[in-house]
Amino acid sequence: MTDLPTQFNERVRPDIVKRANLSIKSKKRQDYGSETDAGLKHVVRWRKRRRSYRSAKGKGRARTPRKIRTARGMQLFGEGAEAPNTRGGRRAHPPKAEKDFEEDINEKERRKAIRSAITATTKEELVSEKHNYEGDLPLVEEGLSEIEKTQELKERLEEKGLEDELDRISQKKVRAGKGRNRGRKYVRKTGPLLVVAEDNGIFQAANNLQGVDVSRVDQLNAEKLAPGAEPGRLVVWSEKSIEKLDEEGLYH
Repeated sequence: MTDLPTQFNERVRPDIVKRANLSIKSKKRQDYGSETDAGLKHVVRWRKRRRSYRSAKGKGRARTPRKIRTARGMQLFGEGAEAPNTRGGRRAHPPKAEKDFEEDINEKERRKAIRSAITATTKEELVSEKHNYEGDLPLVEEGLSEIEKTQELKERLEEKGLEDELDRISQKKVRAGKGRNRGRKYVRKTGPLLVVAEDNGIFQAANNLQGVDVSRVDQLNAEKLAPGAEPGRLVVWSEKSIEKLDEEGLYH
């Protein structure tokens, strides 16, 4: 296919692509915070005021809230509790679960980031930095969405000159640090993205190819097209996906 839609003519803007990526990641962030009454589950007496009954003022000790163990006359004795400076007390400034980390992005800016990432998939100097492929771009394959077998998909990709790329993404290494003990032992590489107009079995076929992702053309975003906020991912387009991109004017 020689004539490409206007979405492939956008100027590559890494700054906008990164902004769109951060917006997507911020919405995936899990809420985190301490329990609201953590460290406050004690029966204590606050005797900090100057003229309060049995005040701790003038006793030569810190006016710390205490669990009352002994009360004789004007003296109150017990271990400190609740205050941040005490053992088992509350945290001074704990993380709040209600805090909102979402970063909004304008709709026009989000679409511009997608068009910019689409254009970057046709730049040989950007794609060659991240993938083992040297050839014409963009890669367009007919009947891509009808593939149902993993072996058939692998052979089609090798025919397109992606044999070295499939060898690259099949390798994995042990992650450095404590992450390897927490269910993410291996670091896996990101490979090509397959863009189709509809799913006729391609999603299941690509599921067993490590590093190969599939997306419908109307569900693209900056994170799929530019993982790590770096434009220039190797993308294999189906003919129908490019036709749908042009006919429906997606991301304009």
